[in-house]
Amino acid sequence: MNILLVDDDYYVIAALQKKIDWKMLNIETVYTANNVAQAREILEKHSVQILISDIEMPQGSGLELLAWIREQNYSIQAILLTNYADFNYAQKAIELQSFEYFLKPIEFDKLMLIIQKAVVRAKEQQSNEQAILEGYFWQKNQSKNVEHFWRRLVSGSTSFPLKQADITHAIKEQHLSYQMNDLIQPLLINVFPHNGSMGKEEKDLFDFALLNVLYELLQSPLYTIESILEVKEYNWIAILKWNGHPEDSGALQAFGSSFIQKAVPYLKCDACCSIGTAGELHNIGNILKQLLNMDEELTKCRNRTYLVANYLHQPKTAYTPPDLAQLEELLNQNKLADFLEEAIRYLKSMLSHQSLDTSVLGLFRLDIVQLVYTFLKLKGIQAHKLYAGRVNDQMLLHSLQSIEDMEEYLKYLVNTAMEYRNFAAQPKSIAEEIKQYIHAHYGDDLTRNDLAEIVYLNPDYLARLFKRETGISLGSYVIQVRIAAAKHLLETTNLSVYTIASKTGYTNYSYFSKLFKQEVGLSPNEYKKEQHSHGVG
Repeated sequence: MNILLVDDDYYVIAALQKKIDWKMLNIETVYTANNVAQAREILEKHSVQILISDIEMPQGSGLELLAWIREQNYSIQAILLTNYADFNYAQKAIELQSFEYFLKPIEFDKLMLIIQKAVVRAKEQQSNEQAILEGYFWQKNQSKNVEHFWRRLVSGSTSFPLKQADITHAIKEQHLSYQMNDLIQPLLINVFPHNGSMGKEEKDLFDFALLNVLYELLQSPLYTIESILEVKEYNWIAILKWNGHPEDSGALQAFGSSFIQKAVPYLKCDACCSIGTAGELHNIGNILKQLLNMDEELTKCRNRTYLVANYLHQPKTAYTPPDLAQLEELLNQNKLADFLEEAIRYLKSMLSHQSLDTSVLGLFRLDIVQLVYTFLKLKGIQAHKLYAGRVNDQMLLHSLQSIEDMEEYLKYLVNTAMEYRNFAAQPKSIAEEIKQYIHAHYGDDLTRNDLAEIVYLNPDYLARLFKRETGISLGSYVIQVRIAAAKHLLETTNLSVYTIASKTGYTNYSYFSKLFKQEVGLSPNEYKKEQHSHGVG
């Protein structure tokens, strides 16, 4: 496998040659060129499978080079580099079937993975071309057939009981060589990418790196890897087929430990590994169902390995709530930090004494949420408004995935309450925020309920607080601001009174005129004439 580097910047070429581990990527020869003409000459003389080229070069662009490569029908995976996030560049790169479009400055760890993917694609292309030449094109589809077979079995095991006849039919349909007494064992891998990591920002690249790690660590003469499938986001199932009698779980537990050790530093994520039971293919429906049920029901700690065999023999325990009265008292004393500490302490004690089901954890979460919501309600704060939004929805959804996710949700829940409790305890700040909002949005519909939503307070509580701090009711203040705005528009513009009424939040012209006269002593038209006459005088 050979590669060509093209860039008019000598230092970029030197950095690529030095910082990329070409040997590890199985690249035999690294050719270099400083312009398009040199690159063409190399491509005409040597076999090159991968190209890394800058786009902006003085003697011809990387896009022009790629267009020429496509005209010549060279089978080359092209990775284009550029300093600019230009849509036209990206569009042209797509049209020319570039493998990847990469913005400078170069992040070498990501570029390594992209090159690795390009090597895999180049090898696939070579083997496909060879297969076509030899008339064995069906081999290309074999892995897809196996993947499709296992994906059907995995999805089928959760929706309806898998019958032996269904499995036999699927084997025949996909022309596979499985026997019903083959010994199969599934593994489920959950990954939790760290914030800001590749797993969060560039999932395709992360999945590629993850699969590399899994296939590398699962290599063994004892079994073959039949398929590795993503069953839902960040949840993967590996299907193993034992070559003989299954070993004890030690070998697979060792894999779990090795994977977790590698996942944290290399993939920048936490992980859990769940090991299903081994059994014959005809019983695969039950085996998969047990594994997937455990994944749904068991509250996991991150970076641990779990055995379905152990989980099946653990007794289910009922939920025993924490001392709710004590927790409520901590809230009443405004000791939210102590409340959070006690809630997390109890959560960890639950885990140490029993196998913690998600149903039990869900009841614990419900108790804590109700306590916090009640506390906020007593403070006049509308909790359902305060916690509305995407961040809350995501954290609530993920909170049952692991103990760490639940801890993170509890901290978010309590810290948000604490921050807003402190804000709500400063009535002047709230009154000022409402006043600023009214001045900025006097033309909008400003009901008491609308204004209360802005500061997540009960409307009655906000009305009392505002009057106490300003000496004027909310409704009267809105009228004052709107009339002041109307006076300014009447003084400084030639807009009609109807238009000014609409701009200041009044769709009913008669009502606007009535209010204006009450506040100013003149009708809007009279006030406008008076101001303009003064201006003329």
